[in-house]
Amino acid sequence: MRILLLCSSYNGLTQRVWTELREDGHHLDVRLAHDEAAIRKAVETTRPDLVLCPFLKERVPEDVWRGQRVVVIHPGPLGDRGPSSIDWAITDAEPVWGVTALQAVEEMDAGPIWGHRTFPMPAEPPRKSAVYNGPVADAAVELAREVVAKAQDPAFEPQPAESFGDAVIGRLRPTMKQTDRVFSWEDPTDHVLRRVRAGDGAPGVRSELAGVALSVFDAHRGSATPGAPGSIALRRHGALLVRTGDGAVWIGHARIPGGVKLPAATVLGGALEGALDEVPESLERPTGPSDGYREISYRRVGPDGCVGVVRADLYNGAMSASQGHRVAAALRHAAAQDTKVLVFEGGEIFSNGIHLNVAEGRPDATVESWRNINAINDVCRELLTCTSQLVVTAVGGPAGAGGVMMALGADTVLLRRGAVLNPHYRNMGLTGSEYWTYALPRRVGMADAVRFTRDCLPVGAAEALRTGLVDEVLEGDRTAFDEQVVEHAVRLATGDGYAAALAAKQAAREADELRRPLETYRVQELAEMSRDMFDDRFGYARLRHEFVAKAKDTSFDDPTIARSVREATAEVEAPPVVAEIAG
Repeated sequence: MRILLLCSSYNGLTQRVWTELREDGHHLDVRLAHDEAAIRKAVETTRPDLVLCPFLKERVPEDVWRGQRVVVIHPGPLGDRGPSSIDWAITDAEPVWGVTALQAVEEMDAGPIWGHRTFPMPAEPPRKSAVYNGPVADAAVELAREVVAKAQDPAFEPQPAESFGDAVIGRLRPTMKQTDRVFSWEDPTDHVLRRVRAGDGAPGVRSELAGVALSVFDAHRGSATPGAPGSIALRRHGALLVRTGDGAVWIGHARIPGGVKLPAATVLGGALEGALDEVPESLERPTGPSDGYREISYRRVGPDGCVGVVRADLYNGAMSASQGHRVAAALRHAAAQDTKVLVFEGGEIFSNGIHLNVAEGRPDATVESWRNINAINDVCRELLTCTSQLVVTAVGGPAGAGGVMMALGADTVLLRRGAVLNPHYRNMGLTGSEYWTYALPRRVGMADAVRFTRDCLPVGAAEALRTGLVDEVLEGDRTAFDEQVVEHAVRLATGDGYAAALAAKQAAREADELRRPLETYRVQELAEMSRDMFDDRFGYARLRHEFVAKAKDTSFDDPTIARSVREATAEVEAPPVVAEIAG
């Protein structure tokens, strides 16, 4: 079937629908819907059998939806309408939420129904991105397949929402404004968490800390400390512990008006002087109890603690230079323990490589980028050179660029079905590092390594498994995935073949080192990256700035995704491909 994905942005959900439906054998085109003229041009150019809109903010023109089957996937249950669906669901502590596939009509989100799903919402206030990238995305992909199947059935007719009776649990809600999000630091912790997490990612919630007006993001429950609500009790790296009416919350990120979203302590800067009335810094260690906010942690699981798990739960999957140093230290700590298997896992997003916001927020953005890539290289080296244990990476959420290459440093890569990989750097004007010229070809071969890094296309679970990019794909939600990862690691640690597997790993690493020392890959990659960053030969500075500033996405205005991605960077020379770097 010929399907047009019409979207406001080629976001993670759209990429996932694209990869899944392609695996089903359908022909897909992607176009961005900036305005009515763009929508009309997209339909006229592609002449699809079905227009599917997994992420669409714009209204579909009447002449398009009257002349073409246009189905919108809306992140709300039957009857829900409006652009702030998930924000309201979190704010109002809805116990059940859902996703609905409906036909486009004059009124947005009001058309007849093609299908719907519901799911329970967690009692603990969830982050908006966790809901969207988790149960909403899972349900949306199921609905996309259902819509495609129904579109091929000549007898199918979508039904009005009112015909579903008691299943209609949603209603029309307005766009959520800052006045709807407002909170006081004197409010209970749960109230503050809900407000901040409902606005996480964008637009945040306006507030004030240390006398500075800002928007806050990335809230985590903290331990209560005596003091006035709104005062700052502790600083842990970039996060600040702020007292509430009945406890405290950690605020990980913030943004001043017109500024860049950065770690909260960085945003406040000098305003923190005198604002911390207790211990100025709470040191984070790879072991020890958590009080609700710990980016990097280590725990032992399994019989006799045979498996060590390092978790790097980094906001939006971005790893700054300082975070990279801390993750590398945690991995060294884990490798020194008397465990048999080391598991490295990420948070909601596994990793997207360097922290572009932190780099952009520095006056020496290029130098900070250089520090950043070197710190992440150190993380990759710890994974690649750990020969005292078997190493497993658990990719439970999406990964991109250096984050994908980082995962490949393990002996076994486990992927949660639904997590999309983007193993390329070109959309940011970089040739890449993270030992990728060693790790990628040894897994997938030179031909696929060139294809993955050249074409700038997302890779779904089926293709990742088929090509050897990952070793196993696990089903279920994130909780089920994490449990299966531990079970897998315990089986490795306690199985009869453990000693032989470890010996084979050690022999292979020694042979690879004799053939070509590992550090030569890093040196050669960084030689290219130095030109990317300091000479700016492929437009890294501009692309980084546009990404951080959330500049309008102009990708996918041409017939194929590959060509569209190239068009987005058409003003820059094509970077060397993997074959030229890896030799």
